[in-house]
Amino acid sequence: MAHSPSVGSHVRIKLTTHDGETVLEGVVLPPAVQDHVTVKLANGYNVSHPLSSVEVISSEQPVTSERPPAEVPLMNPDLPTVRIIHTGGTIASKVDYATGAVTAQFEPSELVEHVPELLEIANLDVHKIGNMFSEDIRPNHWNQIIDATEKAFEHGCVGVVVTHGTDTLHITASAVAFAWCGMGGNPPGRIAFVGSQRSSDRASSDAAQNLISAVKWAAEGPSPTGELSDAVVVSMHRTSDDGACSIHPATGVRKLHSSRRDAFQSVNTTPLATIHIDNKNVDLVLEHHYKEARINANSRTPSPAAERYDENIVIRQMVAGPWLTKQEIEDAASSNVDALVIHGTGLGHLPIENPNTDAPQNIELRDSLHQLDKPIVVVNQCIHGPVNMNVYSKGRIQQEIGLLGHGITSSPEAAVVKLHFALSNGLEIDSVMTKNLIGEQQQTILN
Repeated sequence: MAHSPSVGSHVRIKLTTHDGETVLEGVVLPPAVQDHVTVKLANGYNVSHPLSSVEVISSEQPVTSERPPAEVPLMNPDLPTVRIIHTGGTIASKVDYATGAVTAQFEPSELVEHVPELLEIANLDVHKIGNMFSEDIRPNHWNQIIDATEKAFEHGCVGVVVTHGTDTLHITASAVAFAWCGMGGNPPGRIAFVGSQRSSDRASSDAAQNLISAVKWAAEGPSPTGELSDAVVVSMHRTSDDGACSIHPATGVRKLHSSRRDAFQSVNTTPLATIHIDNKNVDLVLEHHYKEARINANSRTPSPAAERYDENIVIRQMVAGPWLTKQEIEDAASSNVDALVIHGTGLGHLPIENPNTDAPQNIELRDSLHQLDKPIVVVNQCIHGPVNMNVYSKGRIQQEIGLLGHGITSSPEAAVVKLHFALSNGLEIDSVMTKNLIGEQQQTILN
């Protein structure tokens, strides 16, 4: 049996396949299967072959060297200053070719070094909160990001860009939006969240253009009204191709694909603007509906401070369907949750009726919901469309037993964040969930 080259080495190998011999070149990864060699090719794909069919032509250990730190460019007095708040995620990641894993390890200064076009848009400084993947982010991190945005504006920045992993980016962006605007306030400048679907060192990365667009909005976008969900936005690829990025309202966007570069799409609304990128030309174009809405919007007075989240709030989320029973509700009640969110079917329905008298668990579920002395909010597992409990009798029964959520038109995640915000700041849950606090409630889809 052939000897396996060491992990991390750069190799050229000759393979014997059903179609004859072929030569591949790449970096050796930990083997995917015993007695195999796994190689990452230059195109980013991994291949595995039995060691018995592999001949190693050459093998070189990786050469490592410490690069001198990049020179810090002088501040351009003609450009505004934007602060990049770094939390991590794929936009700040690269492939570790010794292990094959994508790890969060780019420093904020490296982001600027890899995208020099940013320095033609704004003077940049950076604040690093951490190198986290977004699934690890909790409400205490929301508060850290809010703290960092306050300090950025206090230090004279006209805008802020938050680099963030994509999986929960829309959740954190909604949290920061409600923190700044949920009580009638407005930040002193623009806040843009940005991520990427491909790590920054891959040829197919979307990181550079997403980041350019975010900085463009933070530096030159219109002053936020605070009433059109425009104080905090999300900047991501408009399509799977390069050349344009959408500026989405934070409370009206969701990640709808696990891997495409245009994974983020608006929910029950449309983007606020498009950033067109053609070589060194970067153009910001406001969408017609947003331009029109700004004319009639009452711009709020900027405030130097935002609200915070109670990090001890506990919200239990469940999904309506054949498996939802009273047991889940009783378990939630015994764990002292502060509120319950149920992702309802269709217009926001739960299995609480028994027309054929053969599903008694539905009535048991209804009774347990009625008895729970905690806020219960129904959101829409369809993602698009409103929660409307007035259409069918089932919805009216849900309202009669105290379930909230009728009329919600924001993204489901924004609704859950709004609930957390309301609980954190002593707001009346019954009335606030369908109230339009920051432009999250899109009334046009109810017509």
